[in-house]
Amino acid sequence: MSTGEGTRAVRAGLPEPQKYEPTLPGPVFAAHYHLPGEPTGPYTYGRDSNPTWTLLEQAVGELEAPGETGVETVVFASGMAAVSAVLLSQVRAGDAVVLPDDGYQALPLVREQLEEYGVEVRTAPTGGDAQLAELDGAKLLWIETPSNPGLDVCDVRRLADAAHAGGALVAVDNTLATPLGQRPLALGADFAVASGTKGLTGHGDLLLGYVVCRTAELAARVRHWRKVVGAIPGPMEAWLAHRSLATLQLRSDRQCANALALARALAARAEVTGLRYPGLPEDPSHKIASEQMRRFGSVVSFDLPGREHAERFLAEARLVDDATSFGSVRSSAERRGRWGGDAVSEGFIRFSAGVEDTDDLVADVLRALDAAAD
Repeated sequence: MSTGEGTRAVRAGLPEPQKYEPTLPGPVFAAHYHLPGEPTGPYTYGRDSNPTWTLLEQAVGELEAPGETGVETVVFASGMAAVSAVLLSQVRAGDAVVLPDDGYQALPLVREQLEEYGVEVRTAPTGGDAQLAELDGAKLLWIETPSNPGLDVCDVRRLADAAHAGGALVAVDNTLATPLGQRPLALGADFAVASGTKGLTGHGDLLLGYVVCRTAELAARVRHWRKVVGAIPGPMEAWLAHRSLATLQLRSDRQCANALALARALAARAEVTGLRYPGLPEDPSHKIASEQMRRFGSVVSFDLPGREHAERFLAEARLVDDATSFGSVRSSAERRGRWGGDAVSEGFIRFSAGVEDTDDLVADVLRALDAAAD
């Protein structure tokens, strides 16, 4: 039966109903399982497999690649564990990898590790599909779209086609978009990777990551890396993540509506510059984003006139947590330059819209901007 994405989110990964059993079985806490005879069953040891992971992996696969066959999902303890699993399981010394130079802040740490292992790392910006120029002879292309924190968007299908023509694998970081905003495998990617810490689970209370692989062969290498490194999620985190999926569409719709309303309000402010949100028709990325995204995400970025101005704004906001990360039901924002490592101004704000009433949130932000300007 064909269903809508809201229905799919509510039902994803649930087992067949069993009399007197819960709809979503509780977390399985097990380091080992009863294992008489040869170890041929699905559950042998807690570092290798867990029934709670299995249901979550099925659910994420149904959201990221509905209707596709052969797709397998592997869940991890964090988003960075998932990122590392793809890169470090698929490339070897002497291979070349293409990364965005404007992506997630921890990517430079991965670059250092890859280079220590003898992997050539090339970088280019996300915007303008600039990574195309670096693909010659590459083994893997890593795409992040929309980019974090700059919110540039690239043409995934165009890049994937070019990478595959040269024999390269393609991975897309889908953290900011979530599966309801964008489906990388449908656009030609071999891997959809994300931090489930963010919008997927949406409550800012757990760490999780996942990799959705186009084939069982690719998944086997990723899963082997998880076993060797031991980057496994706890059963409670996996269960909480699965539980949270039921509200994914509801949360995403409100967050995206709030983000767009906020972006429109910010566009009218004289002190706000460098405003980016792919959902704004005037945004440089709007055209390509509209072609490959179904939702534009919860994150808005903009510049205020300097560090002190930005910090006054954050201090004055009452409905906005001054916190890192994004995708939570509670709105948050931060002066991104405080971490270093991102090519942003001292007054750059990354704002994550939550699910508050739209009018309340916009009014709070405008009031905080007024107070910061005094």
